[in-house]
Amino acid sequence: MHLSGALLLLTFLVPPVWVLDAYGAAPASDPSADTPLFVILLAVVFGCVSFHVAVQIPAGLLGTWLGRNRTAGVGYVLVLAVAGVLTAGLLWGALGAGRAAQILPLWADFMARGSLAMAAYVWLSRRLRTWPSL
Repeated sequence: MHLSGALLLLTFLVPPVWVLDAYGAAPASDPSADTPLFVILLAVVFGCVSFHVAVQIPAGLLGTWLGRNRTAGVGYVLVLAVAGVLTAGLLWGALGAGRAAQILPLWADFMARGSLAMAAYVWLSRRLRTWPSL
């Protein structure tokens, strides 16, 4: 899980669209209305940690358990399916059902970032399962 969490955090080096929107939301003529950069960075870290704890860890554990006797590709698809449902539920609960137009882009962003990290988790879990004992 530490590898997938670190990879997830590294994907946030490319800022999400909502971060860029928050940073440039205030007009240039009103500097007091700008969101301070540290608040935006805290929101990014909080979003990453929340996604890791609420979605990535349960999806990795449940998906690899469901795909334990299957190929790595099937295990990865199961992990992504569980992560997709958990991400949709998390965003729907956080933003509310009335904001469906905002949920889809956020869902796609989190899934794109999480899919790379979860691929590393599935690869590592398969690798450790076949690792020779010392």
